[in-house]
Amino acid sequence: MHICRKNHSVIIQGITGKQGTFWTEQMQEYGTRVIGGVNPKKAGAKHCGVPVYGSVVDAAREVKVDATVMFIPPLGVKFAALDAIEAGAKLIVCLTEHIPIQDLMYFMAAADEAGATIIGPNTAGTVTVGECFLGFMPAFNTRIFQPGNIGVISRSGSLATLICQILTGSGLGVRAFLGIGGDPIIGTTTLDALKALDNFEGVEAIAMVGEIGGVMEEEAAEYAKTMSKPIAAFIAGGAAPIGKKMGHAGAIVIGDKGSYSSKKNALEKAGVNVIDTPMKMGEALRTGLA
Repeated sequence: MHICRKNHSVIIQGITGKQGTFWTEQMQEYGTRVIGGVNPKKAGAKHCGVPVYGSVVDAAREVKVDATVMFIPPLGVKFAALDAIEAGAKLIVCLTEHIPIQDLMYFMAAADEAGATIIGPNTAGTVTVGECFLGFMPAFNTRIFQPGNIGVISRSGSLATLICQILTGSGLGVRAFLGIGGDPIIGTTTLDALKALDNFEGVEAIAMVGEIGGVMEEEAAEYAKTMSKPIAAFIAGGAAPIGKKMGHAGAIVIGDKGSYSSKKNALEKAGVNVIDTPMKMGEALRTGLA
């Protein structure tokens, strides 16, 4: 999968909306190389100091597009994603939730065929600390993100913010964060993210934030067995009643599959340190790095 770097050129789809405007300005100030935005009704204008295009394909006729971030309503996501894929973007951050399943499956298949990475849907985005961020994680908040050597994977944006704050407070800091998203079907799985961070420069240990439901953590455990880098994991929902649906659409347990015990057992057998509270993340990774 692709991870955003400071030299990557980024298009913001939906740049002129309230959220698109606010977060574009934050991304620009942090160092993200935003080269333009998309709003078909305002093509030819300038917004946040960059050109507004009618489509990503139009933008790609003038500039190389490496990545896009979508501030797009659910029913417009399929068209926006296909536009980004056709334009040659290799990293597409889909913040939107409640996308029709048939639309999601269609553009996921198109992205796979084109070799493009989809992060999300229903993600807070991604951060490469000190370089750039895509989405709405508070990369600019120095109490949460400081440069370090930890790679962070999370389905939950709020839990990820807490974990990053704990890592920063412990003096370890963060190298890169990947928010894979909380929907049942997502473009980047825990396994995909684990492989990417295992091979990403500067990452010496990994913090994994999972949830009950699905089998992504169990699948990632198989790869974790092969890793030399220490991993610590927190799985949210350990106290949830059997069959309980959590806050994310993907967090549904059927039988033992996707249960807390199933995930914990698989990860521990792979050598992952499974902690019972996020507050222990810094201590767990310090021990693993010692």
